[in-house]
Amino acid sequence: MAALPDYYALLGVQQSASADEIRQAYKKESLRTHPDRLSKATPAEKKVATEKFQAVADSYYVLSDPTRRKEYDALYRSKSYSNKSEDPKASQNFFSQFAGMFGGGANAGAAGQGADAEGVFADVFEELLRPEVQRHAPWWSYLGAVCGGGVGFIIANVPGLMVGAYAGNRLGAVRDAKGKSVAAVFSQLGGTQKADVLRALAMKVLGSAM
Repeated sequence: MAALPDYYALLGVQQSASADEIRQAYKKESLRTHPDRLSKATPAEKKVATEKFQAVADSYYVLSDPTRRKEYDALYRSKSYSNKSEDPKASQNFFSQFAGMFGGGANAGAAGQGADAEGVFADVFEELLRPEVQRHAPWWSYLGAVCGGGVGFIIANVPGLMVGAYAGNRLGAVRDAKGKSVAAVFSQLGGTQKADVLRALAMKVLGSAM
C-alpha cells in the first residue's frame, strides 16, 4: 500500500499538537516553502518548492479541521499505514486515492488534487497579508486619487483637485482592503512583489515567534 503522508512531520508538530500550534506551524512552513520566495530558482527548483508548498497546505487543510483530522488520525494509527512519508508526492497520491473521503470539505480543490494551496495561504494570512498587499499594490487608491482629482478640478479648479484626489484615494484604499479577496489580490501581483510580501510576512511571523 502507498505511503501515508505524514502531515504532522511536514508541519513539524507532534500528533498531540493543539489547533493553535498547527496554525502557527503552518505559518512558518508555508512562508519557508512558498515558491515565490525563490525569485532566481531554476524551473526544476521551482517545481520542487511548489510541490513542498502544496504538501504543507494539504497538511494544514487536513489537520486544521477537527473532522478531517479525526479521519486522518484513524488512518495514521492504522497498521495498514505503518509506512509514513514526508515526500510531497505522498500527499498527491493520498488525495488522488481518497478523493471525497473528507466529507463536507468546504474546499472544492481538495478532491483528487490536494488543497487549494494559495487559497489556504491567503485565508490564514488574511490580516497580515492585507496591509502588505495594500503597501505594494494600491491599485484602487491610485485610481481613486486620479478620478477624484479630475472631478474636483472640474468643480473647483486646483483646490477641488486636491480635495477630490484625497477623497478618491481614501475611497480607493477601502476598495483595496475590502473590495476583493486577499487571495485574488495576491495572485495578481508580480513575482517580485509576491516575494516582497512574503519576506515582510516572514519577518512579522517569525519575529513574533521569537
